[in-house]
Amino acid sequence: MAASIYGFVGTGILILNISLAIALIFLERRDASSTWAWILVLFFIPILGFGIYLLFGRRLRRKTLFRWEGKSKIGIDKLIEFQMEAIEDESFDFRLDDASHYKDLIIMHLNNNHAVLTQDNKVDIFTDGREKFDALLFDLENAKDHIHIQYYIFRLDNLGQEIYKVLLAKAKQGVKVRILYDDTGSRSLRKRHFHELIKLGGRVEAFFPSILPLINPRMNYRNHRKIVVIDGRIGYIGGFNVGDEYLGKKKKFGYWRDTHLRIEGSSVHPLQTRFILDWNQASAEHDIEYSDRFFPAIPLKGSVGLQIVSSGPDSEWEQIKNGYLKLIMMAKKYIYIQSPYFIPDASFMDTLRVACLSGIDVRIMIPNKPDHLFVYWATYSYVGELIKAGAKVFIYENGFLHTKMIVIDDEASTVATANIDVRSFKLNFEVNAFIYDNETSHQLAELFEEDMKLSTELTWELYEKRSTMIKFKESLARLISPIL
Repeated sequence: MAASIYGFVGTGILILNISLAIALIFLERRDASSTWAWILVLFFIPILGFGIYLLFGRRLRRKTLFRWEGKSKIGIDKLIEFQMEAIEDESFDFRLDDASHYKDLIIMHLNNNHAVLTQDNKVDIFTDGREKFDALLFDLENAKDHIHIQYYIFRLDNLGQEIYKVLLAKAKQGVKVRILYDDTGSRSLRKRHFHELIKLGGRVEAFFPSILPLINPRMNYRNHRKIVVIDGRIGYIGGFNVGDEYLGKKKKFGYWRDTHLRIEGSSVHPLQTRFILDWNQASAEHDIEYSDRFFPAIPLKGSVGLQIVSSGPDSEWEQIKNGYLKLIMMAKKYIYIQSPYFIPDASFMDTLRVACLSGIDVRIMIPNKPDHLFVYWATYSYVGELIKAGAKVFIYENGFLHTKMIVIDDEASTVATANIDVRSFKLNFEVNAFIYDNETSHQLAELFEEDMKLSTELTWELYEKRSTMIKFKESLARLISPIL
């Protein structure tokens, strides 16, 4: 009797796995590597694998997640149309040659991502958490009208409390404060933790909140963006989240090396638009309506060319990845890449391999402190392959490297939230600043070269000496890398 029950259950599990595998292959039409990775999970972990798939494998329906009727009032559509036509008929006023050299990349972002080009920005670069948050606290304290804050991770630890106290003080002064956090990234955070702020008129929302405790069918789709907009005039974008570890106060990571930008200029308006779109998706009752206060006239601040580019599973195209590829393909002299997670897909690997074989100086920097072991060993396998093609790989030794940055030829660069992995390319909601400016890009390249002094080069000889156990870990991690 018991044997027949077990046989019946086993047969049911087998049929379920086969049915799901068929659905993966014929209905969802994923890429081959991702499909095979999920089939392996389903067949090697029969029951648990099905649960893992339900939580992490289901695709997000491509419906209109981000809607805002006020977007048309900003005039973005008309501006995009004007910029496209002016660039194509060569009448566009490129204030710097750095931008004009990259008009193909600019057109791609304009056409597919509605990322307007602005050329009047002042950009400050932060690589140290304390310096970044000191600047942010100063700007928050001087806010006059509104504060919009969006972080993937927001902890109410010492740093979080520093920020929260300032937000409470500003709310008491009548400044409208809104906080948006990702429910998965900030898993221990709840709206009730902000009850004082809410009582003062502030608003707090979670992106893709859990339906039940510990159960979130959309947890695989994370809003990884980090955006702050103050009075519609000052914007922040980059890699730092809010938490004590980002100040280097967690022993596990040590010093936290990241990159964040403070922007003044017209690119603050696209950042504001991105925040409002994300906010209105998360908010059921407190949507932001269009108001001139969110988009004030901004006096000329600088001359840096910028495009704010977003990507996510709601988009047909992998916008930021395509921007990365186009940037790399346009390099003539060098390509510097920093990323904590380096698990590129085949197209990215081919593009970098061709750059290496073409004699371009390709340098990649990764951390020596993994925060996700499978991800780290997969990273190790990919960089080993590129070393063989001629790339130089550096292991950052001065703490944890979390910056996401690409610089080419002292002319163009990109900084912000998207890692070089399938998760950032396809699953996460990300936002990057693409920079067309010689001075800023040169400064970012110099920061990379300073980091090289704090790094160990992983040569082919050293890579070949790795142990059999490391080789096994690499092979296993690479096998499932499409779903990491």
